[in-house]
Amino acid sequence: MSSADHPESEPQPPRIASTILQTLHDGKTALVATLIESANTEARIGAKLLIRRSPESNQAVGSLGNAELDHAVLEHAAKMFDSNIETRVFQVKEFAPGLTISGESKILFERIQLEPRLVICGAGHVGASLAKLASLLGYRTTLIDDRAEFVDPKLFPELGIVLVAAENWSESVTSEIGSGHGVSVAIVTRGHSEDEQCLRAAITTDADYIGLIGSKRRTNIVLERLREGGAEEERLKRVRAPVGLDIGAVTPEEVALAIMAEIVAVRRGGRGGSLSAWRQLRSG
Repeated sequence: MSSADHPESEPQPPRIASTILQTLHDGKTALVATLIESANTEARIGAKLLIRRSPESNQAVGSLGNAELDHAVLEHAAKMFDSNIETRVFQVKEFAPGLTISGESKILFERIQLEPRLVICGAGHVGASLAKLASLLGYRTTLIDDRAEFVDPKLFPELGIVLVAAENWSESVTSEIGSGHGVSVAIVTRGHSEDEQCLRAAITTDADYIGLIGSKRRTNIVLERLREGGAEEERLKRVRAPVGLDIGAVTPEEVALAIMAEIVAVRRGGRGGSLSAWRQLRSG
């Protein structure tokens, strides 16, 4: 059997710490389950089991001190990965009612992932508003423009906004996005040419979200140019164009809000609809 089948065989603290670092380096997601309460005097309070998400099968490191409990936590972790929960305490009986010996024990689940990042191409009115809003929402934000005066630090006293004066759009965008893991990209430049350069660079990455501002006509022109240039159709299908949720936005600040709302919805698994829609349907 693999180490995932017997996570207790691993030297726990060093392996968990190094796996967390590797998970963040790879831009992946993991869960750390910690035993925080148990009626069993022999239980290892503070014991940890780390589950790293994998397309094939989730990988486990460490142990909570009981093979059956480890297995139950591994199964529950699969559901946790698909939820929006970042931190939560469960009693074992909530997710493994058949495990009566450990039923009253409490497990703390904590999601391990990179802090969300947003790379904004274009520092005009919308881009500047978007950068400020994203920073306020806790996104590590990068704002790129080929006009140095538009990314002057004096214009952005907010902490955490990285300002990049691009000599070459493609090179700057590629450098700032990196692998794309945990990164959202909003392209809000001033013209077709700039849009095309930024989008061509962005779609080669595995960014979590890529959005392109503009009317249907303008965004179709840019997408068609990339298609004619050999861009893969599957890559182009990932682009959200026009960018943002339909909230009737008019001002730059409202447009920024619409874009940020869609980015958050994609990250959190939201549908972007009205929370009161069920009530309207029921009353109708």
